[in-house]
Amino acid sequence: MIAHISSALSGHGAFFIQGLVVIAVLAVGWYWPALGDSILRPVEEKGARLARRKTVVIVGMAAGTIVIRLSMLWLTPVPVPVAHDELSYLLAGDTLAHGRLTNPTHPMWIFLDTIHVNQQPVYMSKYPPGQGAALAFGQILGHPWIGVLLSMAAMGAAVVWMLQGWFPPVWAMLGGLLALLRFDLFNYWIDSYWGGAVAAIGGALVMGALPRIMHHGRRRDALLLGLGAAILANSRPVEGLLFCLPVGAVLGVWLFQHRDRWPAKLTNFIFPFSIVMLFTVGFIGYYNWRGTGSPFLFPYVVYQRAHFSSPPLLWQKADTSRHFVNPQFEAYSQEQLAEFESRREHFARTCWLRTSNFLGFYCGPMLAALVLTFRRLLRDRRMRLLLIQLLLSFLGLLAVAPFFLHYAAPLTATVFAVIIQGMRHLRKWRSAGRPVGIGLTRAIVLLALAAIPAHVAKTIVEARHGIGWSDPKMLERGRLAAQLEAAPGKHLVLVSNSSTHSPHEEWVYNAADIDDSKIVWAREIPGVDVKPLLEYFRGRTVWLLEPDRVPIQFTPYQPGPEMRPSPGP
Repeated sequence: MIAHISSALSGHGAFFIQGLVVIAVLAVGWYWPALGDSILRPVEEKGARLARRKTVVIVGMAAGTIVIRLSMLWLTPVPVPVAHDELSYLLAGDTLAHGRLTNPTHPMWIFLDTIHVNQQPVYMSKYPPGQGAALAFGQILGHPWIGVLLSMAAMGAAVVWMLQGWFPPVWAMLGGLLALLRFDLFNYWIDSYWGGAVAAIGGALVMGALPRIMHHGRRRDALLLGLGAAILANSRPVEGLLFCLPVGAVLGVWLFQHRDRWPAKLTNFIFPFSIVMLFTVGFIGYYNWRGTGSPFLFPYVVYQRAHFSSPPLLWQKADTSRHFVNPQFEAYSQEQLAEFESRREHFARTCWLRTSNFLGFYCGPMLAALVLTFRRLLRDRRMRLLLIQLLLSFLGLLAVAPFFLHYAAPLTATVFAVIIQGMRHLRKWRSAGRPVGIGLTRAIVLLALAAIPAHVAKTIVEARHGIGWSDPKMLERGRLAAQLEAAPGKHLVLVSNSSTHSPHEEWVYNAADIDDSKIVWAREIPGVDVKPLLEYFRGRTVWLLEPDRVPIQFTPYQPGPEMRPSPGP
């Protein structure tokens, strides 16, 4: 019963119930705009005084993210990685934490091969290094999730800084607070290793630097613009490129205005920005060369060519002739191919689902501000660049075959800038002399605050009844790995999947330094002799793991006489 209720509350039922709540609260704000004024007005006045201390607000937003999230570890503890992407990003972080960009191909790589990881020509994650760098920083400090937490804190600070360049201080602080409530407490960006914050930081730096460059022309802002673009290029390069195109057009027009100021523009903008971009292009070329042998070939492309039948973009042609010896790779590839064909065949439905998911995830109850002031936002000249950027970037997101909400992370600060401008327009609304706009904006903020106890209650119910978004079987991987980490000696785990095993429950992921790892995860492949693997790792305790049996547990591996490795020295 609880499972059905939770399922309803996390799907269309949640959308319907949230919609009713939003409408009810907005109705109260419309009909009784002065409700609670004696309490809320002094709070707003104190907030306005605090907002004028811009640096304090920026630092406070970052510190608040860390303190609040750590205070909730009793409810949502440090996450256990369960998804392919998370484990691949963790490999990237571990590699960087060891002071390397890549790892040499392992001699037994065929048994260690896994999803979203390149084994040839080198052993590395297929993803750009941005998220891996955040995880590496956290790993150096003690745990990769520390990097997630710090990147989320930096994102909150960057969003506030961006908004301070576009709006009066009090509105910028409000936007930062709304972003914190939306992303930094209960969100898969902070409760997993998928990422999102790194690209959001890049987008916020780009959009925060733009108005400051055009108004002040300082070198510092040019460097921050370059840093933001560099972060985007190393976290979400395709989405980052689409994101930066409108910015480049605006800066191009600005450069050719007031030609008498060209010497200052050359010194304060063109030169420092070009230096950052030169280093960025050089690093990406070097990273690619280390990973693929060519500065122009990305590791992501190498993986795509070797492991997928479906292309990354919906207009591209699929390669239906490609098949794999590894049953999990074959199943995963065929599943991705079927989803690709379905998305292309039902493109209108795909666009609707992505649009509704995007608005629900990034806006939530704050979407009301955009809906109620939509026409004013369209006529607002200050919003034209942001709206064009949103439209262009989102059209690009509609064209990709797979879609996850963190793909749109560069747009985070842009979305909140449009929301804040909508709330500024909304604040001025009056009806029959009544300040209904004040009531509506307060209602939207209170709805955002009310999401906290709602999420707490939902999380407690899910925890008590074993309900959640994480696959319970993959959570078992973390528990069993902890058992072996506590056991003496080194271990080799041979994973034997059944013919019906889900490709999304992938157990075979390893650290950057495989041979020195306490645990090595390998797989049985039908028709492939496992003896070379056992020979190579002789001296380790060998365990058999069958993840499709209940209960999932390690059993001592007993090879047949013909497969037993020769005794070690």
